[in-house]
Amino acid sequence: MPEVKPIPDGYPRVSPYLFVDGAAAAIEFYTSVLGARQRGDRMTGPDGRIGHAELQLGDSVLMLADEFPAVGAVGPKTVGGSPVLLNVYVEDVDAVFARALAAGAKELRPLADQFYGDRSGSFEDPWGHRWSVATHVEDVSPQEMAARAKAAMGGS
Repeated sequence: MPEVKPIPDGYPRVSPYLFVDGAAAAIEFYTSVLGARQRGDRMTGPDGRIGHAELQLGDSVLMLADEFPAVGAVGPKTVGGSPVLLNVYVEDVDAVFARALAAGAKELRPLADQFYGDRSGSFEDPWGHRWSVATHVEDVSPQEMAARAKAAMGGS
């Protein structure tokens, strides 16, 4: 009998699992805005709700399902917001950010060049999940990073 791998091939050690009120629309948002692609088939119940779907986003896997309140699976809007911010590196942060806003996301922090070498901004998607998207635009040495961090925090 072959040995079973404790971490299956094709899965990172950490994969966010999002619950949304409208998983099919969320899948469309994440594929069109973030460039994710669906992995495999969606598992749907008799009522048409998605019980499980997986999206590939670079080397990451994002799992999601419709809300199932009876078992405590609810999205951020149902509980009044999310304390979690998902960070995603993308090739062109300006284009991704523009697509997100055009697709109904709410800007939380505008795009800006950051002292640590990223250009980033954050938004809340239509289901209440919070995202930070970034493109790395500059390699910053540890010494320069320390000086920039101090200046950014109001130091001299």
